[in-house]
Amino acid sequence: MSNQHHPDTGRSSWITPFNVVAFIIVLIGLYLTYLRFTGGLAAITNLDDNYPWGIWISFDLLCGVALAAGGYTTAAACYVFGIHKYHAAVRPAVLTAFLGYALVVFALHYDVGQPWRLAYPIFVQPGTTSVLYEVGLCVFLYLTVLFLEWLPAPLEALKLKRVRNIMIKLTFVLTVFGIILSTMHQSSLGALYLILPSKMHPLWFSSHLPIYFFISSMFAGLSMVIFESTLSHRWYHKKMDKEHLEGTPHVTFGFAKAAAWIMGGYFFIKFFGVVLNANWAYLPTFYGMIFSLEMLGFVALPALLYAKGVRTRNIKLIRWTAVLAVLGIIFNRFNVSLVAYNYHLPSEDKYFPHIGEIGITIFVVTVGLILFKVIGNNTPIFYEHPDYKGSH
Repeated sequence: MSNQHHPDTGRSSWITPFNVVAFIIVLIGLYLTYLRFTGGLAAITNLDDNYPWGIWISFDLLCGVALAAGGYTTAAACYVFGIHKYHAAVRPAVLTAFLGYALVVFALHYDVGQPWRLAYPIFVQPGTTSVLYEVGLCVFLYLTVLFLEWLPAPLEALKLKRVRNIMIKLTFVLTVFGIILSTMHQSSLGALYLILPSKMHPLWFSSHLPIYFFISSMFAGLSMVIFESTLSHRWYHKKMDKEHLEGTPHVTFGFAKAAAWIMGGYFFIKFFGVVLNANWAYLPTFYGMIFSLEMLGFVALPALLYAKGVRTRNIKLIRWTAVLAVLGIIFNRFNVSLVAYNYHLPSEDKYFPHIGEIGITIFVVTVGLILFKVIGNNTPIFYEHPDYKGSH
C-alpha cells in the first residue's frame, strides 16, 4: 500500500461556526456600507481636519500592504534565488498577497470622499510629482502582477492547459517585476510621512522612514507566511499533498532564520537613528515608553525567539513568534500613522476610531477570509493538480 498522502478535495457542510459568524459580520458590514455611502464619511467615522486619515489607512492600507509582502519575498526566494524547497509556500503566499492588495483597494473606496474617482490619478490626471501617485500606481501595477501570478491555479481548475502554460512561462518575469514594484511602494508608504516633520513625534519621524518601511515589510511578509502556513495546516491539512506537508518545516525554519537576521538589522538601524538624531531625551517620556515597547517587545524579542526557535528546531515557538511579529508590524504602523501623528494635540482633540470604522475594517478582513476559503477549497493552492505534476 502506498504511503503517499492524497489531498482530500471533497465538499464540506456549509453550516459551520465560521460561516455563521462570517454571515453575521457581512450583514453588519453591508449595513455600515449603506450608512457610509448615503450619509458620507461623517456618518460612521471620527475623521476631521486634524485627522483626515484614520484606522482605514493605518490598518487597511499600511498594515495590509506590509503583511501582504509575503508574496514578493516567497516568490523571490523560490524563483530568483532558486531555493526550490520553498516552492510549496509560493501559491498560498501569492494568494494571500493578491487578496491583501485587492482588499486594500476595496477598503480605499470607503476612505476617499469620491470613490468613483479612485482611478483618476492613474488614468485621467496623473500626478507624477506626488509620492501618493507613485504608491497608487505601484499598487495598481503590483495587484495586476499578483493576479497574473495567481492565475495558473484557477486555470488548472478550469482545465485551460494552454493558457496556464503561457502564464507559467512568465513566472520569472512577473516575479522580478513584482520585486521592483514592491521595493518602490513599500518604501513610498513611509515617504508619505516625510512631509510631516512638525506633526510627528521625533522618535518616529526620520528621513529614513522609506528605508524603515521597506525593511520592516520584509520580515512582516516572512512572518505572515509562517502565520498563514500555520492556519492553513490547521484548516486545510486534508487538502495538502506530500510536497506541501513535507515543505512546511523548510519554509518555517528558513523564513524564521531570515526574519531573525532582518529584524536584527532593522533594530540596529532604528537604534542608530535615535543616536543620529539625538533623541535620547524622549525615551523616559510616555511616548518613549511606547517606542521602547515597540522596539524591544516587538522587534528585538521576536528576533531572539526566531533565532532560538531555529537553533533548537522548535517549530511551535517559531509559529507563536510569527504572531508576535505580525502584531509588532501592526503596532508600528499604528504608531507612525496615529500615535506619533499630532502627538502635541491635547487628549480631547486626539482621534479614536468610530465603531463604524472598526466595523468596516472587520468586514473587510472577513471578506478576505471568505475569499481565501472559497479559493482554497476550489483551486489547487495547497496541492499540485494531478495533470501538472512537476511542471511548475
